[in-house]
Amino acid sequence: MNAASGEHRRHLSTSPFKPPPPAPPLERFSVNDQVTHDRYGLGVVIGVEDGVAVFVDFRSRQERITAPFKRLYKL
Repeated sequence: MNAASGEHRRHLSTSPFKPPPPAPPLERFSVNDQVTHDRYGLGVVIGVEDGVAVFVDFRSRQERITAPFKRLYKL
C-alpha cells in the first residue's frame, strides 16, 4: 500500500467522482505595481522573482511574499 503523498493521481473516465479542478494560474506582478495584502496593507512591488516570490515595500517594512500569492492582490 502506498502512503498518501502530494503526487497527482490520474482520473479514470469510469470514476463516479469528478476530477479535482485545475489550479488557478498565478497572478503576475511587476515592479512598481500597487498591491494590497490582508496582513500588511497597501504596498508597492520593488522586486520580482518569476513565479517564486515578490518583494513588497509596505512603508513600515519590506516583505518577501512567496507564491502562491493567496493574500496579495494587485490594485
